[in-house]
Amino acid sequence: MREETYSLRSAQPLTEAYIHRTDDRLEALYGYHAGAEEDWERRAKRLQQSSHVRAEAAEVAGVLRVYNERAGAAPEVFASISAIAEGALVVVGGQQAGLWTGPLLVIHKAVSIIGAAKSASEQLGQTVVPVFWIAGEDHDWDEANHAYVISAEQELRKLSVARPEGARTSVSRTKLTGEDWATLLAELEKALPSSEFKPVMLEELRQMSQRADSLSDFFAMLLGHLFGKHGLVLLDSDHESIRRLEAPMFQRIIQRNNELEKAYASSAAQIKELDYELQAEVTPGSANLFFFHADNGNERTLLHKKDGVFQDRRGHLSLTETELLQIAIDEPQQLSNNVLTRPLMQDYLFPVLATVLGPGEIAYWALTGEAFRTLGMEMPIIVPRMSYTLIEGTVAKHMGKYELTFADVMERFEERKADWLKEQDGLSIEEQFADARDAFEQLYKPLLALATSVQPSLSKLGDTNLQKIVEQINYMGSKTVDAFNKQFEASTRQLDRIHLSILPLGKPQERVLNMAAYWNRYSLNWLDSLLDAPYSRTGGHEIVYL
Repeated sequence: MREETYSLRSAQPLTEAYIHRTDDRLEALYGYHAGAEEDWERRAKRLQQSSHVRAEAAEVAGVLRVYNERAGAAPEVFASISAIAEGALVVVGGQQAGLWTGPLLVIHKAVSIIGAAKSASEQLGQTVVPVFWIAGEDHDWDEANHAYVISAEQELRKLSVARPEGARTSVSRTKLTGEDWATLLAELEKALPSSEFKPVMLEELRQMSQRADSLSDFFAMLLGHLFGKHGLVLLDSDHESIRRLEAPMFQRIIQRNNELEKAYASSAAQIKELDYELQAEVTPGSANLFFFHADNGNERTLLHKKDGVFQDRRGHLSLTETELLQIAIDEPQQLSNNVLTRPLMQDYLFPVLATVLGPGEIAYWALTGEAFRTLGMEMPIIVPRMSYTLIEGTVAKHMGKYELTFADVMERFEERKADWLKEQDGLSIEEQFADARDAFEQLYKPLLALATSVQPSLSKLGDTNLQKIVEQINYMGSKTVDAFNKQFEASTRQLDRIHLSILPLGKPQERVLNMAAYWNRYSLNWLDSLLDAPYSRTGGHEIVYL
């Protein structure tokens, strides 16, 4: 295995400025920086002094132990949970559950969480536990319900499951049947090429499906299977036992909701003043909390404030602050965070040394700094997740054959492909047709001038006639080039395979492809390659050759 580094810039100027420290004004938004070693020491010390404002570590560990046991956790995970019970710091990051874990970036985030925790442990000389926060409370089914794999026919195949009938509730509360899992497994088996590892992989997935009631359940089991030996602790944010631990923080968020609203608005104004765009909506009157409406099939409904009352947009639901506080005490499972309050809840449950975030997340976390301070808390260190591109042996071989660098594929593939085909054209087809077209135009223009001199009205007809003939010459030239290129269909397929593997749908591999195809071909050795690749606290992109 070999690795290379490539600068894969995000589309978030705010994130880029934070990572590379090109704007010192951002310190007021983020506080700490992942690349400053002294900040890790300062954050650790701060956490040791603030344990009284968080949930009881032993209670959190008790809930985690039960949840991870159900997910089939490895012994190393329970060792991590025991460390949490004793007050160990954590590095946490998360993602919505996805089919077969979703796109590769989910795997990259887990790898980054493990890498950041290990790096911090070495620096601080104490156990730092990696924690993966499964955002099971999210209700965007279309984002969670599918996975892309490259099929045996070298085609991109989308595998998906339709949302079951019922209310628009969270992914964790959306139940799938044994028949659903059987269908999904059959589709996966059909899509993937045969391999020596395929039967074992499918059998392991079948066994998990027998214990999974939802995408979140299966997601947890898969992550546990992939990363359990590295001590990665799992948590589903929509688990009822977690909700009960969160009850005191929900009460604080409700009681100080107006202050928090002002805090988010203040941060938003500051970001705009710095000439950056907001990456999360800060809506006046929003409570930044969701409510699971039991009378409407547990539909997850965003709460807004109007005249001192919490309600949904349509006004069908109406709760006073006192009523909502009582719900937080008695039935906290009816409440759910949004993207702006989730960071606060995360920091209430755990002594979060650092949080691993993707580019978009880093940008919208800038909105939360003032909210942390409002509640007497502090934003943790923001760690950009690592990203990777996996390049298989056949793809690497073809890249060498066509003298393509990774940058060529990412930045100018179609141009390089066209150049290669043109280089094979010993007949100079395009050039010959261009010469013929130019020669014809030179012969025709005097005739057109002659016709116009005889009758001026023939000028327009002549121009039209010339254009049609030129179009036909171009058409014949194009057809001749296509016929010539058919001689290189095998090469074209190889070139297209390179592009499909590295830049599917014109996007970085990590945003599209699922890990199942790599597990199918390499067992879990491909995952070891990621875990063994260079790690940086400030993120980066590594090219990993399998």
